[in-house]
Amino acid sequence: MLLLVDCRDKLEEDETEECYHGHYTYGDLGERCFGTVGRCLTEILILVSQAGGSVAYLIFIGQNLHSIFSQQMSPAGFIFAILLPVQIALSFIRSLSSLSPFSIFADVCNVLAMAIVIKEDLQLFDHPFANRSAFNGLWAVPFTFGVAVFCFEGFSMTLALEASMAERRKFRGVLSQAVAAIITVYVCFGVCGYLAYGDATKDIITLNLPNNWSSVAVKVGLCVALALTFPVMMHPIHEIVETRFRSSGCFQKLSRNVRGAEWLGLHSSRILVVAILTVVASFIPAFGSFISFIGSTMCALLSFVLPALFHLSIVGSSMSLWRRVLDYVILLFGLAFAGYGLVTALSPH
Repeated sequence: MLLLVDCRDKLEEDETEECYHGHYTYGDLGERCFGTVGRCLTEILILVSQAGGSVAYLIFIGQNLHSIFSQQMSPAGFIFAILLPVQIALSFIRSLSSLSPFSIFADVCNVLAMAIVIKEDLQLFDHPFANRSAFNGLWAVPFTFGVAVFCFEGFSMTLALEASMAERRKFRGVLSQAVAAIITVYVCFGVCGYLAYGDATKDIITLNLPNNWSSVAVKVGLCVALALTFPVMMHPIHEIVETRFRSSGCFQKLSRNVRGAEWLGLHSSRILVVAILTVVASFIPAFGSFISFIGSTMCALLSFVLPALFHLSIVGSSMSLWRRVLDYVILLFGLAFAGYGLVTALSPH
């Protein structure tokens, strides 16, 4: 994330065209380094990874609502009947700053839900290291790391979030503190869950919880949190799709000749994208394997490979030797991990 900000800062120092100041996107960096091919590759990876994250949100919410109200409808039914209308309505909010109240409320729900889950986990601690077969082998490490990388699937939001801050110079410090805190919470949450349930731990940990009022509160709280975070996840997708729409000759001609055509076209594209992801979410069979695949392929390329490549290309000439070596280490690690994830996904099980 910090490498991307370095690239943006370097380009702003060298840039003479005012239109780019403060408005670089991840795709812009790709184009500056590798032309049209770089932009297309970057935007395709962003679309797939962000779409994967958004689909995972929908699956998580649908599964949890089904576990609470199992008599009413299937997980897919909840996704279509409840989530689709809500997310279409929220998709009309175009500014990240306008979404911040929803994000803050979602964070509060997340913290409360995690606290209750950890409380339930602690009550189940007996012999925490007994019958925990996953501690006896390294085969699960790549799978686990794929899930971990997926947990930062909002990586491509880095430049957009930085640009939306009132005091952009504080972004690096805020980002570093936030990521450190999130990693700590994730590690504690995961370890407590596994020590409580062992090999019976489900892909969606809330499905392990007993059927009582606190569990229902957790599930509802997390569903609300993810439903309100979903529009933030969709922001890069809408940004790319709308940029492509605006650049098409047919759309430009229609916008000039028909009043309100631009507004209708852009909002229709948002509705269509949300509807497509909703349909995809209803067909994903294995939540854990899905997020591990997205994390170890698309997210690994976006999080490690491209930032290191861009940094070497844009800032490389002014960097010290050890920083170039670090970039190459990040680059090679990302390539190896993405390759492993792809081979694992394609191999028969």
